Amino acid sequence: MKPLVMNLSNQKNQHIVWLDVLRLVAILMVIAIHCTDPFNASPESRANPEFNFWGSVYGSMLRASVPLFVMMTGFLLLPVRQEASAFYKKRIPRVLFPFLIWSVLFDLAPWFIQWIGGSPELVTDFFPWEPNPSASFVEALKTIALIPVTFTVYATPMWYIYVLIGLYLYMPVFSAWVEKASDKAKRMFLAFWFISLFIPYLTEFVSHYQFGTCSWNSFGLFYYFAGFNGYLLLGHYLRNKDWSLGRILSFGVPMFLVGFAVTFFGFRHVTSLPEYSDELLELFFTYNSLNVVMMTIPFFLLAKKVNVRSELVRKLLANLTICGFGVYMVHFFFTGPGVLLVRA
Repeated sequence: MKPLVMNLSNQKNQHIVWLDVLRLVAILMVIAIHCTDPFNASPESRANPEFNFWGSVYGSMLRASVPLFVMMTGFLLLPVRQEASAFYKKRIPRVLFPFLIWSVLFDLAPWFIQWIGGSPELVTDFFPWEPNPSASFVEALKTIALIPVTFTVYATPMWYIYVLIGLYLYMPVFSAWVEKASDKAKRMFLAFWFISLFIPYLTEFVSHYQFGTCSWNSFGLFYYFAGFNGYLLLGHYLRNKDWSLGRILSFGVPMFLVGFAVTFFGFRHVTSLPEYSDELLELFFTYNSLNVVMMTIPFFLLAKKVNVRSELVRKLLANLTICGFGVYMVHFFFTGPGVLLVRA
């Protein structure tokens, strides 16, 4: 999420301003999504018609945020030009140590808030997905001990860091193919990935197991083409696609609207049901789904057409996006209180 330079030989050291714009938009989208948590987190909130409607609108409209970050990573870093060990040494510590520090702080927050006299309800205002927060320091230490394995609802944004580190580990291996593959081969990979985007819906509405998965096997036919690596390759593939603004708008606007409609009405349908699982609640918000891809591609292509001429604005964008990763780490502490302030 930090400003980087393109590693193409003919554009070496050229700063890409439109990526700064896209990073800024994407981080604001992430913050806005988390600001909708108080409206979408509990059945009581969703029972309020206004909360349900606007939580669904903003929660649906902004789903492209995380995929955009992954596409930018693929755009900038594929194919990797370094040895794997050098790449890991450069990239992983940058995200690993802030991730560990902020995960600990988030997991200590429920205990600390109550230790200084705050109520459990105040903790829930900060962290809407936890209606019954523990005030136990021992419980906080247990969650901290599990950080290498999993995250908690107090550290909700940290799920992405596990994914990001996994992508970093995967990229030098993936790059060996990306560097040699033709555009046709890349389109074939993306086609298989496209099919995998239907798997969440097949799992929920058709069969819990499909394409060879079963109680003793989680790795089905399209498993090896599924996941965020598709966004990585998509960002790389679209790097050299220079379509006109008119062409992008002609297919991008309808594509976005269809993706938004599926996401919005799907989420509204689920929240109208008398009972539903957490997995069903998140089904239409799933990042690796067709509807979210349909909203992400137009954002990315339109961002490529942004042309910032002002040198002052360019510098401001570069400085703001340097702070993007830090903003991502800390922002979840402020979204709940921010919503309380706006309500007041």
